[in-house]
Order: sequence, then C-alpha cells, then structure tokens
Amino acid sequence: MIIFTEQDLKQHVRLNQEAIPIIEEAFTKLANNEVEMPPIMRVDVHDQNGEVDVKTAYVKGKDMFAIKVSSGFFNNFKLGLPSGNGLMMLISTQTGIPQALLLDNGYLTEVRTAVAGAIAAKYLSREDSETVGVLGAGSQARFQVRALKLVRDVKKVLVYSRSTDRAKKYAAEMKAETGIEVEVIDCAEQVVRSSDLVITTTPSKEPIIKAEWLHPGLHITAMGSDAEHKQELETEILVRADMLVCDTIKQCARLGELHHALDSGVLTNDSTIVELGQLTSKELTGRENEEQITVCDLTGTGVQDTAIALFAYNEMLKRNLGQQVENKTVSLKN
Repeated sequence: MIIFTEQDLKQHVRLNQEAIPIIEEAFTKLANNEVEMPPIMRVDVHDQNGEVDVKTAYVKGKDMFAIKVSSGFFNNFKLGLPSGNGLMMLISTQTGIPQALLLDNGYLTEVRTAVAGAIAAKYLSREDSETVGVLGAGSQARFQVRALKLVRDVKKVLVYSRSTDRAKKYAAEMKAETGIEVEVIDCAEQVVRSSDLVITTTPSKEPIIKAEWLHPGLHITAMGSDAEHKQELETEILVRADMLVCDTIKQCARLGELHHALDSGVLTNDSTIVELGQLTSKELTGRENEEQITVCDLTGTGVQDTAIALFAYNEMLKRNLGQQVENKTVSLKN
C-alpha cells in the first residue's frame, strides 16, 4: 500500500484547467450507465453540528475505485479549524485489496466539488457573467470562486454571510489572492438581485434565497444541501427555473434541493429535470439564451471522488511520491 500526505497532494494536485475534463468525464460516464454508485452512507452528529459521509463509485474499466470518508463539522470555525475533513482509499477492482491511502484532510473533496461548480457554470451560466454572488464564507466559498475563474471572466464578487466578520475576512483574503474586487453585502437579497451567477455554499436548514429575487439570465449553483435537513433555495425557485440540473437526480431527490421540491409537491417525478452528465456528454444542450434562469443542484457524488482520487494517484506516481507500507495478505488455515 502507498500512503500520500496532504502536503504532497496539495502541491501536485491543483485546481486548474486540467481538473475540469477529469470530472466532466466522470459525470459523462455516470450518465452513460458506466458507473456503479451506491447511496451515500451518513452519520449525523447533531450535538456538534457535524456529519460524516461515506461515498464511493466503481467506474467500469478502471483498475481501482475510491471509498471516501468525508466529514463536515460546521462549528469548527469557532476553533480555527476548517469545517471539512476526510480521507480516501483506493481499492483494486481485480482483487479488492486496498492499494493506496490519500490522507488529504478533505482537500481532494474541496477540489472536485469546486470543479463540479465550474462545470455547472460552464454549461448553464451566461458566457458574459462577471458579477458573482457567494452565500457563505467558508472554504468552499473560496474554492468555488477559484474554480469559476477557470471558465468565466469574473470581475466582481459579492459575498454574504450571517457572520459579518467571516465575510470581511473572506473579502480581504480573496481580493489579495485573486485581485478581484470583493464586496461584503449585508443581505442575501441584494446579492442575488445584483449578480449574474450565484453560488450557495452554506449548511443552512432553511431557504436563504427567495423565488421573488430571481431575474432573467441568472444562474444559481446550489451545493450546500447534501442532507435531508439542509435547504438553501425556496422550492418555488426550482419550478421557476427554465432549466433545472442535478449532479444525479436520484441522489438529489433524496438529499438535495430537489428533495424539498418533491416533498412539497411543487415538482413531481414527471417534471423535466436534467443530469449534469447529459450536458457533459453533449446529449443535451445547456443554456440556450441570455434570458433563461438556470439552477444546478449539487449534492456531491462518489464518481467524482473516484475520478479525483485516480487522478491524484497517477500524479503522485509520476513524481515517485508516497510512502510504501507492507500490507501482506495472510491465508489462515485450520
């Protein structure tokens, strides 16, 4: 077995243009039924405002697949710690023997999640989108903007957070990092009404965005709702969208914004909903005109984890990185 550290992974697996086709291919294979992906297993730690997810997917034809343990503890900022953490394990598809441990502390999840957001924007937002609204000021709020810059010419970011101090820190850090103008806004409504593209990155348990704030040409990427009790968008938003896209319909119907729309009855199983892989595979076209309102519901899929883990593994091997650990299989006989 080979063990890779967070330090090496961060140095050599970057959020760049190279990552986009890796995740696009994963969504395409998912849409083409070339993936075995079971439902997410989750443990909620309510008294600590935390959760731990286990995600996995086998992509047909690949030598290995990933099993990922990912945590989100949303009070960690009070301790000066990131909310996300975790690790990935690669297992041989021929023998079932573990081949590698990627001790990334959630870094690869941040990357693949942000890339999915960029892919959604690539197909669904207006090409001239310049003003981006961000709801939330945590790590994914940062990664999403970094990824978005790969597909859109971002000129200004408007950020809203329930914590003004966190929003101000976000604005200062992102402006210093990217050179983009970042403005702290004190209400979510102004962010939505003033933006070409909005990204929601919160663990909110009640809607932050109202349907009445929508305007022609707006695109929303909602990636915070990945559990039954989370919701960032009013359900009416999904009805008013000219195009509603999910990373996977089945999973979003269980965990995402779609889940709430189906439960409330504003959408049904017969409603027109598109999967992101149908766009990456060119089966369907994304945005068709400048006036459409589009929404992408991202819950995070195991196929993204396998894709980014395999990419990271190969990048590490190219550089002869990683610690080899003896992992012999012993046969026990009576």
